[in-house]
Amino acid sequence: GQGESWSVRLDGKPLRTPEKKTVVLPTEALANVIADEWRAQSERIDLQSMFNTRLASIALDRTPVTRADLGKEAARYAHTDLVCHLAENPKVLRERQEAGWGPLRAWAGLEMGLSLMPGQGVIPAPQPEESVEAVRRHAAVLDDFRLTGLVHGISMFGSAVLGLAAERRRITAAEAFELSRIDEDFKAKQWGEDAEATRRTERTRAEARALDLWFDALGSVA
Repeated sequence: GQGESWSVRLDGKPLRTPEKKTVVLPTEALANVIADEWRAQSERIDLQSMFNTRLASIALDRTPVTRADLGKEAARYAHTDLVCHLAENPKVLRERQEAGWGPLRAWAGLEMGLSLMPGQGVIPAPQPEESVEAVRRHAAVLDDFRLTGLVHGISMFGSAVLGLAAERRRITAAEAFELSRIDEDFKAKQWGEDAEATRRTERTRAEARALDLWFDALGSVA
């Protein structure tokens, strides 16, 4: 209920952040997600795989003191949003981008006051300042945990629109990640992909799935 908080205990001791704060979580579901990450560890602890444990530490140690900067950081992506960068050619790639991104650009304009102009090629189209401001305003009203997830998603996808769509649960973070790599996917199917790039993609795909656990555990969107 209101005002309740949960912590995670490891061998009877409370889990702490790098700054030595007790990890206190806003929902029982998120405490369970983080406990599951620890349960999944073997003899050697792999911090890379403990996505939500790391995110919770950021939400407790860093977000409270950097909220204004995080809002600016999120808004910065609206200037050069991935979903506005349409390929000049080939036509089939541009059609794929528009099919994936067009509906979300429309949603962001209607629901979030984030109207962005698509452009072609490498030079970003100039975006209305009030759209950039809308991202900053939205970030300012989120609690530390949701804001941490939003900013992480935006930087993961290279897109304020995709990050907001995942945080608002319009789409899943896993779907947002696939939408963020229409370009790479297209190239990989044509030219193949090296093992390192494939590994990177798989790692980020796992992070996107973990971000869904994070948002779902925080509960319904206010």
